[in-house]
Amino acid sequence: MDFSLTEEQLMFQKMVRDFAAKEIEPVAAQIDETEEFPWENFRKMAELGLTGITIAEEYGGSGGDALHLIIAAEEIAHACAATSTILNTTVSLCCYSVYKFGNEEQKRRFVVPLAKGEKIGCFALTEAGAGSDAAALETTAVRHGDGYILNGTKIFITNGKEADIVVVFATIDKSLRSRGITGFVVEKGTPGFSVGKKERKLGIRASSTTELVFEDCFVPLENRLAEEGQGFRLALSIIDSSRAVIAAQAVGIAQAAFDASLNYAKQRHQFGQPIAEFQAIQWMLVDMATAIDAARLLTYRAAYLEEKGLPFVKEAAMAKVFASEVAMAVTTKAIQIHGGYGYIKDYPVERYFRDAKITEIYEGTSEVQRLTIARSLLREG
Repeated sequence: MDFSLTEEQLMFQKMVRDFAAKEIEPVAAQIDETEEFPWENFRKMAELGLTGITIAEEYGGSGGDALHLIIAAEEIAHACAATSTILNTTVSLCCYSVYKFGNEEQKRRFVVPLAKGEKIGCFALTEAGAGSDAAALETTAVRHGDGYILNGTKIFITNGKEADIVVVFATIDKSLRSRGITGFVVEKGTPGFSVGKKERKLGIRASSTTELVFEDCFVPLENRLAEEGQGFRLALSIIDSSRAVIAAQAVGIAQAAFDASLNYAKQRHQFGQPIAEFQAIQWMLVDMATAIDAARLLTYRAAYLEEKGLPFVKEAAMAKVFASEVAMAVTTKAIQIHGGYGYIKDYPVERYFRDAKITEIYEGTSEVQRLTIARSLLREG
């Protein structure tokens, strides 16, 4: 069993790590404070080919695999969690939805500009009454002529303010629950489509999180993804894939918090010696490093299984729930190691702590992950 990355993967990791450290990390605190969307970060990631990392070259992508995306997600999150969220949403949710389920014409129209980073995407599933229970969504799609009329409101949509292309889910018949849900692609500027309230958040503050409002919004038939009633299966499939990406994001945040803590513990002196010499600090660092390593291995396993076409849903859920809870535990310890300095904005660990929390919530809460894992275990047993 080989736990090492290939030479090509190691080169890719170094390239993204160096890029993130040089271009993204220096502005992370500033954009967190101002809540400004990092347009320059996005442009530079596009130039590096990260916006189309898992997309074939014929559709404007870089031709990478699931593990390349995991590596990039971790390294970008190590520098700035908000920037990683922006990238992950465009790549693994919006672009990949059309790439995996769209027809050839849809791929040419939507995947190519998304993969090249010419456009930004978002994924609109969540509603006020349909979070973990996605089948309860209320947004409707009524057939009208050669298309559909969409009405409803989506909430908590990452990239909602900036997105040029939206993958949105609506029901053709509420009584059908999940069997009525259908996917569509809506472009910015479509009459009846607007951006609502922008949320102010605890963490990942530079990524916008908004309402999306559809009021008698006409969507042509050629913008429907797959067939009527297949949207729920489509959405779950995409979310299953993206869970490992969120796990990688959590690992990146945790690793950043650990690195900062190790460096601080070596430099901070108390009672005549570096605090790293005290066993209490050493044990915290040991626990942090061990948990991060375990989370990374779980995440790599999920990506490996997906890439090989093997069952991976349980493993992705395991990676996501474990890595996200590790991120919270590690960032909490990081603040403790920093003491009072960890509680102020002059040091980055308070930002890592705030950013880590969302990984336990989006792409399925920790409770939903455990439910997914339990169902798999019961079926296997």
